[in-house]
Amino acid sequence: MMQISTKNIDSVYTNNASSDAAAFRQGLHDGIPIGLGYFAVAFSLGIIYRTSGLSVFQGFLTSLLNNTSAGEFAAITLIGQNASYTEIALVTLIANARYMLMSCALSQRLSSAQGFIHRLAMAFAVTDELFGIAISRPGVLNPYYYYGGMAVAIPGWSIGTACGIVAGAALPERIVSALSVALFGMFLAIIMPPARESRIILTVVITSFIASFAATYMEPLAQLTGGTRTIILTVVIAAAAAWFRPVQSQQKED
Repeated sequence: MMQISTKNIDSVYTNNASSDAAAFRQGLHDGIPIGLGYFAVAFSLGIIYRTSGLSVFQGFLTSLLNNTSAGEFAAITLIGQNASYTEIALVTLIANARYMLMSCALSQRLSSAQGFIHRLAMAFAVTDELFGIAISRPGVLNPYYYYGGMAVAIPGWSIGTACGIVAGAALPERIVSALSVALFGMFLAIIMPPARESRIILTVVITSFIASFAATYMEPLAQLTGGTRTIILTVVIAAAAAWFRPVQSQQKED
């Protein structure tokens, strides 16, 4: 059987214009469900933006440049509390830390011939869903496939946020208050499935809820701002879980 070298595979993915166009179209196709889902979630996020006093343009630009629900929600919550720039930066960094690992994994899937520009462009929008469809692709990852997904996902996220802010300005206050709870429901939908499958994750989630509630009344944490408490609790609980219950690596023997 004829063997194809990795170098030849790299050249097919990186030097063929028609292959790049096909990869981009496939990325567009696979990114449509992601874009629609992002629009729905970002609409609820836009309601939060409205209650925090941000304009349509400010919300649109923020979502355009920050493509993450957890990090953006944490940031906008702190903005609504008039938190300092340092708190906002640290909370966003902690909430988005997992994307650094995802970026490393994506970088290893790219051809060695890919330059810095492609890696930088892909790093602009590393999200859970885009990472999922990209990492599942067989063989060397064509960056144009990722660009196709980004071309649908990013507008869905940013436009959804803007539409949520517009709706928040037009709807009655009671409906806006009710819709603002939708984002919390999304976070519960994210954490509940893995918590049901893993007792460790369930323990961490419950501990986080209890610790967050207790910290609002327990001295000296109660004297700190909400953003600072979030930073401390996130680092402490995550470090404790990693120390006492580390993930066991599994090595398969052929």
